[in-house]
Amino acid sequence: MTETTFDVVIIGAGPGGYVTAIRAAQLGFKTAIIEANHLGGICLNWGCIPTKALLRSAEILDYMHHADKFGLKAEKVGFELAKIVERSRQVASQLSKGVEHLLKKNKVTVYNGYGKLKGKQGDLHKIEIARESKAEEMLLAKNVIIATGARARTLPNLQPDGENIWTYREAMVPEKMPKSLLVIGSGAIGIEFASFYCSLGAEVTVVEVVDRILPAEDEEISLMAKKMLENRGIKFHLATTVTSVTQTSQGLKAILESDGKRTELPIEKAILSVGIVGNIENLGLENSKVKIENSHIVVNEWAETSEPGIYAIGDVAGAPWLAHKASHEGILAIEKIAGHKDIYPMRRENIPGCTYSTPQIASIGLTEKKAKEQGYELKVGRFPFIGNGKAIALGDPEGLIKTIFDAKTGELLGAHMIGAEVTELIQGYAIAKTCEATEAELMSTIFPHPTLSEMMHESPLAAFGRGLHY
Repeated sequence: MTETTFDVVIIGAGPGGYVTAIRAAQLGFKTAIIEANHLGGICLNWGCIPTKALLRSAEILDYMHHADKFGLKAEKVGFELAKIVERSRQVASQLSKGVEHLLKKNKVTVYNGYGKLKGKQGDLHKIEIARESKAEEMLLAKNVIIATGARARTLPNLQPDGENIWTYREAMVPEKMPKSLLVIGSGAIGIEFASFYCSLGAEVTVVEVVDRILPAEDEEISLMAKKMLENRGIKFHLATTVTSVTQTSQGLKAILESDGKRTELPIEKAILSVGIVGNIENLGLENSKVKIENSHIVVNEWAETSEPGIYAIGDVAGAPWLAHKASHEGILAIEKIAGHKDIYPMRRENIPGCTYSTPQIASIGLTEKKAKEQGYELKVGRFPFIGNGKAIALGDPEGLIKTIFDAKTGELLGAHMIGAEVTELIQGYAIAKTCEATEAELMSTIFPHPTLSEMMHESPLAAFGRGLHY
């Protein structure tokens, strides 16, 4: 078996791994990346990107159904499911090829296969590459970055079968539109699929084990999202569990249980969306000092594990399970390896989160409840979309921008949004938090008119009793 030595070997070529590889090469490191399936990982091939293509088709269909609101005519509005899915797959394929080009351009050596730690040889880590369960090559590296991502969590009584109970993979490539759909779990992924299938005409029911949807979001935004989604026709069962999904002569039957009461729900398909599990198996972690908790690798603020020279980034390193968190962690790790001094450790409260449903939801920082629990005295500002001229002109006047400030210092503690294009707007508050802006900077910033971003000005104004347009 041949041995090749690198400065850095990255296991996994998702949005964390391939970005880290590019940055490592830019810094002059001899770099290799190992990927068993698709360059770009789950996010690019089976997650973030193709789902947004699906949701874009659904969004346009929604507008077409309401063309008369804009003085337009759209007759016999319909869709071809196969073409919607085909476009989504083409978008993913195009971007995967783009990743291949970027790695080649930056002279990163790409290995196809599964990477596994095999202990150390002197001060170098040994990484075995296997294909079809057969060890074929051995790499040596001063530093190893694990970026293997995660997979959908399953439940003992609800195992996906690819036919009736889907994970996100099957939900992205349906052969036909189900008439009725049960979505188990109301996190971002569950709500996005509920929104997509609702737009295409399915009767959608969402079951959530806690007492509100999108439980990671600010409670006020969560309640508003539920109302807006219900107005679109989605049904919710909260504080409810799905005890079984079984096949009957008439189709599928789901048994829902809430407060000791059982309800039968006839459905055609079900989507399991109850979180994810880190891909930690078969990595050879037992040959290292790397620690595992709740199926994820334990890391510090620099993505360092308990084993010197081994780092972990992205979904395999724990929440929040977001592509942009993975990329940022990878860059932090490689720049720390390079000895850079002008870098800052990961601050998870500065990571924005987005849900691309209709309506869109976006947030960053502390919720109002968490800020109070941490002892802050708060000033909270709210500005509704109905008070914004651009939102009204767009025909999307329902939504809210909510900002939370430390009353004593003016620090922006959190921002929470629901409505049109808030997944694009949230970055303004992300920059504000990174720059440690207070209400003074936000109030002094000139926002262009007419834009949705003006609401990002109005909400801080409202928090400090200076609101102008509502």
